Amino acid sequence: METLSIKLKIGDREYPMKVKAEDEAKIRRIGKLINDKIKKYRSEFGLDDKQDLLAMVAFDCMVEAMEVSEVTSEDSEQISATLLQINDQLKSVL
Repeated sequence: METLSIKLKIGDREYPMKVKAEDEAKIRRIGKLINDKIKKYRSEFGLDDKQDLLAMVAFDCMVEAMEVSEVTSEDSEQISATLLQINDQLKSVL
């Protein structure tokens, strides 16, 4: 497992980190998404305070994560219900 030393710029700061070679593109894409959200909030709300901008980005990311989690949970419940129905049908045939 090869690791790379990279510098990821978030806001106006560079963060050195070691990442797996296969994760580098994903890590850089995440950094770009964070920077894009910072720019969005800066232009939407006219904020320049880095801490406020990062807090808003963190909040936005958590909202997105919760929405994904809720969808996944609903999908899991639906899949379980469908599997139970299939199982009952199989039992009745056997």
